[in-house]
Amino acid sequence: MPRRRSRPSPPRTPPLPEAKQVVFVLQDDSLVLDWAGPAEALRLASLEIAALRLAVAPFALRFVSAQPESTGSVGVRLQALEPLPAALADGSWVVLVGRTSAAEARPQTAQRELVAWLSRLAPGRAGLRLVTVCSGALLAARAGLLDGRRATTHHQHLDDLARLAPRCTVMQDRVFVQDGEVFTSAGVTAGIDLALHLIAAHAGELVAARVAEQMAVALRRGPGDPELSPLLAHRQHLNARLHRLQDALSLAPQEDWPLERMADLAATTPRTLSRLFAQHAGTSPQAYLRGVRLAVAKRSLEAGASVAAASEAGGFSSELQLRRAWAAVGWPGSPSSARRQSQQA
Repeated sequence: MPRRRSRPSPPRTPPLPEAKQVVFVLQDDSLVLDWAGPAEALRLASLEIAALRLAVAPFALRFVSAQPESTGSVGVRLQALEPLPAALADGSWVVLVGRTSAAEARPQTAQRELVAWLSRLAPGRAGLRLVTVCSGALLAARAGLLDGRRATTHHQHLDDLARLAPRCTVMQDRVFVQDGEVFTSAGVTAGIDLALHLIAAHAGELVAARVAEQMAVALRRGPGDPELSPLLAHRQHLNARLHRLQDALSLAPQEDWPLERMADLAATTPRTLSRLFAQHAGTSPQAYLRGVRLAVAKRSLEAGASVAAASEAGGFSSELQLRRAWAAVGWPGSPSSARRQSQQA
């Protein structure tokens, strides 16, 4: 009797990364947009991570407070809030949001409990990250978490921040400031800018761009803020066809993208596509593609890839083509020097 062949076992699906804990700390009179805007951005990012099947952790949002209920700035009442956790998972993000100016002028008993809890945190240890929105930086200052760091806050509270944290270097005219694992942002909607920046660093610029598109927000940068990645730049528009094409270019920069193919994907003619790009994105299709390819190549170099491998990852036909594109956009140094700097960092 012939032996029955055993069927090969199906390939094992790698386990999904454990969700990243994002802990929003709420008080009475918290500005609703301070937490609702970033929370919505993180929720949408988790959906995009799943849709793109990325091997990065989605976000698990938690809302904690020193009291079980809290009333927001517009009168909305939040109930069943979690108590302040005794311990946080490794890699957690703690988000401190602002309060109304009237509330900031009268610190509450509950805030003293919050300050005591915060003072036990150590940003950077076990991957813990501190994020503040608007006057949430004042709460961090009261807990001593900004001593020796650079930080910003809402422009109306810059003097308050300097008074509460005399050892902090207060930065003006900034959308957000990073100092190690402490991220502080300016007023209200700047929290969304910071959330998108954090999403891009965690899950990639494409995820951040798609979230920004869904939220119909324009990414802002001040003169001292980090520049937008080419994968995020030129997407401050509401044209669905262009966004669809930009997504495709970001997902497959290695492929051949003649203008005719780009126009077909956008369901238009090459001439009209060039006009739409100029009108809505402020650049040309070819220049946008070059920026995407450069961003991918640069990211590969920073990850330790050789110049040849980075050229291939970015869709350049040769190392020479990558070097020419690098020089054409005015980036300092060269691909080789960028790789050396990343290895020395």
